[in-house]
Amino acid sequence: MKNNQISLDKFIKKSLYNKENGYYSKKKFFGSRGDFITSPLISHLYSEMLAIWCVAFWEKLNKPKKIRIIELGPGDGTMCFEMINVFKRFDAFYDCLKINLLEISKDLIKKQKLKLRNEKIKWISNLNQIKSGPIIFIGNEFFDSLPIKQLKKNNNSFLEKYASFSKNEKKIKFSFKAAGKKLTKDIIKLKLNDYGDFIEYPIISIKYLEKLSKMINTFGGGLLMIDYGYNIKKMGDTLQAVKNHKFSKLNKDIGKNDISAHVNFYLFSEILKSKKLNVSKVVTQSEFLQKMGIIQRANILANKMSFKEKSNLFYRMKRLLDKKEMGEIFKVLFAQKKNQDFNLGF
Repeated sequence: MKNNQISLDKFIKKSLYNKENGYYSKKKFFGSRGDFITSPLISHLYSEMLAIWCVAFWEKLNKPKKIRIIELGPGDGTMCFEMINVFKRFDAFYDCLKINLLEISKDLIKKQKLKLRNEKIKWISNLNQIKSGPIIFIGNEFFDSLPIKQLKKNNNSFLEKYASFSKNEKKIKFSFKAAGKKLTKDIIKLKLNDYGDFIEYPIISIKYLEKLSKMINTFGGGLLMIDYGYNIKKMGDTLQAVKNHKFSKLNKDIGKNDISAHVNFYLFSEILKSKKLNVSKVVTQSEFLQKMGIIQRANILANKMSFKEKSNLFYRMKRLLDKKEMGEIFKVLFAQKKNQDFNLGF
């Protein structure tokens, strides 16, 4: 670490993924007792809608004899567990199914394996391990957690954000310095300079999008991604740290905060289109789930519930759909092979 100074993306990687004291080496960060809560942990209806969507997509693909689902960053395994319970109701689909979980955290893999005891599941640490398809990629709050670079326009050049550490790494200061030639070239090539004077460059996410696009074009299938973000050709500083469900400071409690950035769905759409994929319009989580029939499903389940159970069911669903909660800030995007035209939920 030269002069105890590293670029922002490396700072995020160090904070989140360091094997000894990175955030994801912690034992507890999901749920009400953790630092954040995700849609699958709020209501099983969420995972159920995604599972039904996967079965419908498989049917649209003319029911291939083999179908592979790859979940990108499966968290504590709750979504996969609940989706499998739905898949088991569709015998023909379940017989064709293989599931891969892309995970690099050993601690999370241990947690997932305790919950997911199923012969159809295999863990992978690299997408290069996959040699066949078609593949349904699911990224639920995956891309927001990947390291980004931040830059500012400076006349005809760019300044990149860096983190400077004190000797004991307890004090951290952020500053900008001239961006390197390669980084400047990449920014111009991607036309990120068209997105405003402040740029968030999702360097790792773009590498994933390029890899996923190549695999979809080779093996068939598609990418369904759900994340919080925005859908305009403009950028701002969206980087945030969260601890105990509250916003925290980026330069404090390193390794103890969840760090994430909002996804620019406009940019992601443009990148996927440039890779010759058929890309859906971007819809809100509320719109997607309602088109999938989440309200009708809740009404059916409610018929056999007590008043208390009904209240809990609809309260949780409201959190997923309400625009003041997760319904609007979370967006959904689907990219598929050019010759496919599946549009359920969009």
